[in-house]
Amino acid sequence: MSILSGKKILLGISGGIAAYKTAHLVRLFIKSGAEVQVIMTPSAKDFITPLTLSTLSKNPVHSTFYNKEKENELWNNHVDLGLWADYMLIAPATANTLSKMVQGEADNLLLAIYLSAKCPVYFAPAMDLDMYKHESTVGNLKKLQDFGNVMIPATTGELASGLVGEGRMAEPEEIVSFIESDIISKLPLKGKKVLITAGPTYEAIDPVRFIGNHSSGKMGFELAKAAANLGASVFLITGPSHQKLTHSLINRINVVSAEEMYEACHNNFNEVDIAILSAAVADYKPKNVATQKIKKQHASLQIELEPTKDILASLGAIKKDQFLVGFALETNNEMDNALAKLEKKNLDAIVLNSLQDKGAGFSVNTNKITFIDKNKKILEFMLKSKEEVATDILEEIRKRINA
Repeated sequence: MSILSGKKILLGISGGIAAYKTAHLVRLFIKSGAEVQVIMTPSAKDFITPLTLSTLSKNPVHSTFYNKEKENELWNNHVDLGLWADYMLIAPATANTLSKMVQGEADNLLLAIYLSAKCPVYFAPAMDLDMYKHESTVGNLKKLQDFGNVMIPATTGELASGLVGEGRMAEPEEIVSFIESDIISKLPLKGKKVLITAGPTYEAIDPVRFIGNHSSGKMGFELAKAAANLGASVFLITGPSHQKLTHSLINRINVVSAEEMYEACHNNFNEVDIAILSAAVADYKPKNVATQKIKKQHASLQIELEPTKDILASLGAIKKDQFLVGFALETNNEMDNALAKLEKKNLDAIVLNSLQDKGAGFSVNTNKITFIDKNKKILEFMLKSKEEVATDILEEIRKRINA
């Protein structure tokens, strides 16, 4: 999954030959999981059709403030469109459009939206060599960046005039990669490494049967997604789970047993800044695992159990500068048990949830948590989706590591 997944992108297209590349650009944004709306200057239609772009974006393409041929046509509200977007990209940004952006002219819908936009604005210049090198263009490029806009530099190559030089618009793949990298570089957890455990563990009885629990892994997966969307590199160590998650910043490590999860955690713990252990690890495992399937008998079956290794306590014993967070799923004496676990296992914080709370626990899409830090500061949250809960947990961690 791209960092652009779920984001709203406004693509402004001005009238240059490089406009033909925007069809592929829209496809790449859609493939990354973004929602795209396209704004064209009237002259941009000479190079690519609105029909092509509306088909690819699955949204109407806007180019004028209103349709003069339809008396009752609604006015395209440039303020609403500008506020809708998470990011705006103007590509190609011709010399003419760049100049008007600097001067604050709003003689077409694209420029009016640019002046109304509250989101980060990227622009990809495209023009002939001499135009690109002209002092007025150089000055405009600098001013736009001084305004806070982000320039995606033009590349060197064959130009529409037949000349070879600087001024060619960056390729669509380069533009998407540039925007993704720029967004990640400004995220609060950029450069941080986070270890997250998720799901259940399965402890084998024989080659067919196991001891497990009802954990779906959803809470841990939402935590991994939230951390990655904040720019962190994530090691997601998960037991057997049907949850699916693909993200360029997430390294998924699949395990089955508590022993395998223990090894995976210790193999990665030294290089992380934050560890959040949300997995429902089995406390006990069969002492002896049968090599063949145990046949059903009329007599009762007894299985001797032994404790699994305590992953959370073992990490608490060796942690240095890592911020270590545990989970406590309780059914009674919830607060007392959570506080005891927080201290005994040398945690920086613990997330308490109770099976007594309706809508919390395994195999549901919601959770109700209490966040407790090592200073015994207690924060209770209302019932929320696990996606929102993950955001709340990461926000509380960020506050405590000043990220």
